[in-house]
Amino acid sequence: MNTKNFAFFDYFIFTAVLLLVTIGIFFIYSSGINSEKVLVSNEYIKQIFFAVSGLFLMLGVSLFDYRKLRRFAPWLFVFLIVILLYTKLFGRYVNGARSWIGIGELGIQPSEFCKILFIIFLAWYLEKTRELTSQKKRFLTATLIFLVPVGLILLQPDLGTASVYIPIFLIMCYVAGVPIRYIMIIFIGGMLTIFFTVLPIWEADIYRKSVPIISLLTNMKLRLILILIFAIVSLLSLSGYIFFKAKYYYWICYVSCIITAALILSILAGKVLKPYQINRLIIFLNPETDPLGAGWNIRQSKTAIGAGGFWGQGFLKGTQSHYRYLPQQSNDFIFSILSEEWGFMGCILVFILYLVILIRGIIIIKNTNNNFGYYISAGITFMFFFHFIVNVGMVMGIMPITGIPLLFLSYGGSSLWTAMIAVGLLMSINFRRLEF
Repeated sequence: MNTKNFAFFDYFIFTAVLLLVTIGIFFIYSSGINSEKVLVSNEYIKQIFFAVSGLFLMLGVSLFDYRKLRRFAPWLFVFLIVILLYTKLFGRYVNGARSWIGIGELGIQPSEFCKILFIIFLAWYLEKTRELTSQKKRFLTATLIFLVPVGLILLQPDLGTASVYIPIFLIMCYVAGVPIRYIMIIFIGGMLTIFFTVLPIWEADIYRKSVPIISLLTNMKLRLILILIFAIVSLLSLSGYIFFKAKYYYWICYVSCIITAALILSILAGKVLKPYQINRLIIFLNPETDPLGAGWNIRQSKTAIGAGGFWGQGFLKGTQSHYRYLPQQSNDFIFSILSEEWGFMGCILVFILYLVILIRGIIIIKNTNNNFGYYISAGITFMFFFHFIVNVGMVMGIMPITGIPLLFLSYGGSSLWTAMIAVGLLMSINFRRLEF
């Protein structure tokens, strides 16, 4: 690489990542201290190894010309399929999902690394088809590309990791110029699927009274009749649009097709979702439904955040984590420990550091002249945003518990290496932002 490219080295994003990873190591160490002030976990040592090796990965990727990935993109997607299939067939169970492969204590979570492979391949496809006249065909193929990893990850089943692929896909399609009406099919359809899935659960476990209109979803015969009605409406409106070219027929077909698909997918979701995943949805709607069971996690997390106050109780002086009240406290709930020990001001510091990464990501998106780099940087930046919003929202009780880690802070080699490689790609794109 030409030395003049070092002028484009992103010191802001590099410093923000370095500080976040360091803060993460401190609080992973804190999570390993028990109520007797005895260190009972060596996770912080492993995280230091992940951080140091991840730093070399990040710098190595930043020096690599990302444009060379174009020639390997199809093979990277094939590898994604193979590794996810292998994980499903031969992986080991961790936290209810067969999502890990490895030997002994050494293991990786392929679905984390596959986010990068997915972003690279989707960027390659969107760039390759940029001049394609049929945006419908372009979107349908992109949707199939999206459904492959998501479907394989849901089979593990790992709902949290699979959900990260959705916003990545939507934002990459948007910046690639796919019409909004196509993108909204996935977004609205997804929201309706969740709504139709949760509504019967809400009636049975929270409201605990029969609601006549909800019986359309709880009674399988009535649900099938409803699906048939909307399917017929879709076909009739499609015929009307083909023969009469009236715009309102198009929109009737558009809406009815989305509702039909959401109703069908909600049936599948009800069968695929595990009991603990359903409990997470119930607890999100009403934590008091099972305060000593599934609701315990979120109640203790909110207690830890509230106990931190403005300045926090002080490093290593938190009680919720040291008395082991917080579940998965070194990874999913690391932000709760930070909030208790560093308080509101510590949270603001983390927010600022993440904001630096996101702003720099947006600037890289805006400044790059290469469409391939443009799409990759958009997917990576939004991946960071989604992880941050969902994890922080989860520990605060304003989003369901999904098992999505807080990148750079949460314990785990797979998620940390994925985040560092992603930052390396952003820096590589920034190095070559003026080149096509």
